[in-house]
Amino acid sequence: MASQRRLRVIVYLVLAGVVMLLFFTSRARHARNADLRSQDFHSKTVNAIVKDHGVASSGGQKPIAGHDADADEDVDQEDALIAKQMADRLRQAEQKAKDSAKAKGPNKPEAPAEVIGVGSSASGQEKPAPKPKAGTGAEQTKDEDPEVEEVLTTILKQSPIIIFSKSYCPFSQRAKGILLEKYVIEPAPYVVELDLHPLGAKIQARVGVMTGRATVPNIMVFGNSIGGGDEIAALDTQKGLGDKITAFGGSRVSVSLRFAQSAQKAA
Repeated sequence: MASQRRLRVIVYLVLAGVVMLLFFTSRARHARNADLRSQDFHSKTVNAIVKDHGVASSGGQKPIAGHDADADEDVDQEDALIAKQMADRLRQAEQKAKDSAKAKGPNKPEAPAEVIGVGSSASGQEKPAPKPKAGTGAEQTKDEDPEVEEVLTTILKQSPIIIFSKSYCPFSQRAKGILLEKYVIEPAPYVVELDLHPLGAKIQARVGVMTGRATVPNIMVFGNSIGGGDEIAALDTQKGLGDKITAFGGSRVSVSLRFAQSAQKAA
């Protein structure tokens, strides 16, 4: 009985060994077939690329270390070219996938330093100032204030002669003393004390652009500046102030010396 039992154990061990051998043999065969299929697919892909791009033979170049891409059992210049083309196509496919993903994704805000007034990041940014209109030159300010334009138009209608002055300015006081006290001018000049006017600074800037004189006093006759304090004093000394005013005003303005009139009345 003991020998039958030993025989049975030996048979079982032999059967187990046969089963294990068959199992490992089957796995090795499966792996080998998969590798052959992979190599066959790779070779077909490379051959298709070569056919599509018309890759020529290397013309006797020395063998190059690497993969036998064209399956001609020789790693040569042609294999390197094929490998490079495959790498380029892979990079192009990767870039195309990235571009497609970016197009489908949410819009990213533009860089604030690069965008003004447009885009998702431009909210609250300061827009560039409008350019001056063509053909106006220095007579066109960058940002004309409609209120200033309206007030200035009203001022210029008050009299043919406008004296833009400042109440504390000695040069303005000198010009006003000559025009208002030494001469009798009809219609009487209209005085604008810019330091007392709520829009004085803006009016002075606008008049400076119009006349080219940014300081006070600034005496205008029918919209033309005849000068400031020094110019008025010089014209008075040379007895040419009346002629200067009537040159712009003509018969619409009369200018005479106040003391000359007084002397005539006393006589």
